[in-house]
Amino acid sequence: MSDAQRLLYASANGDRWFLCRGDRPAEVYVLHAPNAPSGGQVSRVDLGHFLAAEPEGPQQQALLGLIGALVERSEVPPASGAVPEPGASAAEPTPGEALG
Repeated sequence: MSDAQRLLYASANGDRWFLCRGDRPAEVYVLHAPNAPSGGQVSRVDLGHFLAAEPEGPQQQALLGLIGALVERSEVPPASGAVPEPGASAAEPTPGEALG
C-alpha cells in the first residue's frame, strides 16, 4: 500500500510540504519537497521534529491550523456523555453526595 499524502503548504518559491500517513495508523510524518533550484531532494521529517522546528514557519502554522480545524469539526461526544469540569474527576464528593 502506498502512503497517503495531503498537501500541507506550498511556499512562493516552490517548496512543498505534505502531511503523510503510512501503512500503520501511528506512521504519520511530513514530506518536504524543496524546489528544483534547491536540489529538489525530498526528505521525510518525523511529525514531532517538524512541529518542534525553530523558527516556526508557515508550514508548521498550516499543520497546526489543520489540527485545530479537525478538533473544531469533531462531533464525537465524550465517552461519559458529559464533560466534567476541570479537576472534577479527582474531586471528593461533597457531604451528603455519596449517600445519593
